[in-house]
This record gives sequence, C-alpha cells and structure tokens, in this order.
Amino acid sequence: MTDNITKDRVVVGVDGSRPSVAALRYAARIATAFQAPLEAVTIWSPPAFTDPYLVVEWTPEQDAEQVLDAAIADAFGDSPPEQLTRTVLPGPAARTLIGLSRHCDTLVLGSRGHGGFVGMLLGSVSSACAAHAHCPVLIVRSGADD
Repeated sequence: MTDNITKDRVVVGVDGSRPSVAALRYAARIATAFQAPLEAVTIWSPPAFTDPYLVVEWTPEQDAEQVLDAAIADAFGDSPPEQLTRTVLPGPAARTLIGLSRHCDTLVLGSRGHGGFVGMLLGSVSSACAAHAHCPVLIVRSGADD
C-alpha cells in the first residue's frame, strides 16, 4: 500500500452475491452522505489445485473483474456513482479486506457471500472483518436496500 491512499474512502467488498450487491448500494449512500470516494473491491484467489490446461484457458482476475462489473451494473444500472473506483485484488478475502481496512474510513460488506453453509446468518468473511478490521464495519443483509 502506498502513503497516498485516501483514508476517508468507503470500501465495499463485492463478490456478486445478493447481499454484496445490497452492500454496494448501501455503501454508495454512505459515501454520498460522507462526501467520500467509494471503492468497490472484488478479491480472487486461485484454486489450490487445478489442471494445467485450465490455467492456460482460465484467468481468475478477469473473472473477478466481470463479477465486479456485473454487480455494479446490477446495483446501479447505467448510472454508477461518480466517485466509484473498481479494484480487483488477489488474496484471501478476509485477510485482504482487513488489510484494506487500515486505509479507509468505513468497510461495508454483505452479511453472506458465495460459499459457506446455508442458514448461517453471518458469513466467515464478514465475521472475520467485523472482529479484526481497523475501521468501523457495516454488515448489510440481503434485502436491506429493498
């Protein structure tokens, strides 16, 4: 991380799930209220083991970019917020978001992402971030913006 990172920004973790799209919409409202930049972040990690042929054909970073673009389109249609930036990073989701929390004012997450166990009220990433982030964390449940 560089020293010129804007600390007053609102960072929102986006994985394409319904709760993360709701978090994106909510984070945009918070950023507008705080007159702060909004950064939508999607994090990817390569599978632990994969067929070498698939590695040549598959680019997880491009997939992550497509997930982020689709979530932004789902949340805002053709009118994303002016101060929205898009970031795609490699790494473990919780650890990467906790690291980003050192350099932002607020971290916004959906209550559950893709994966995990059905019926859990709070996902492992949002739970870890709530416990270990270095800034306030807002966890948005799916349907909160309806």
